[in-house]
Amino acid sequence: MIPFKRILLCYDGTSEGRRALRCGASLAKQLDAETHLLSVVDSSWWSSGYDVLSSMAFDIDEQAAREVLNDGIDRLSACGISATGHFCVGDPVDRIATMADRLHADLIVIGHHHLGPFARWWTGERHAQLLDRVSCGILFEVSPDTVP
Repeated sequence: MIPFKRILLCYDGTSEGRRALRCGASLAKQLDAETHLLSVVDSSWWSSGYDVLSSMAFDIDEQAAREVLNDGIDRLSACGISATGHFCVGDPVDRIATMADRLHADLIVIGHHHLGPFARWWTGERHAQLLDRVSCGILFEVSPDTVP
């Protein structure tokens, strides 16, 4: 029995994200796993108002996240991996957990750097929230310069 038939790769375009993407792609290829790629726009970064500036910030962030998603799909394709892309807006922990549940993912692959983009949500008790919300494995590809 193959332990990981469906893999969810979380990609943000950073060097840590690219390392995790390569790691997830290699694993998906070896296991011939169904592969999904997720890009999340973190909605907590905008102002809570409905002014023009917050709308513009969302449009810019959304466009950038869609470009990151397309970049990830292209990178996976270059590795011989066919992946389904997903784009979400909201809290990354919530969106990752929801997508993993909806897809019935067996494994989530995330890149991490203690000072990187995921640090804004992957601190304190946030890591426990994701771990407590999913019923699948989570693989963190840690940047070599974060290992003591």
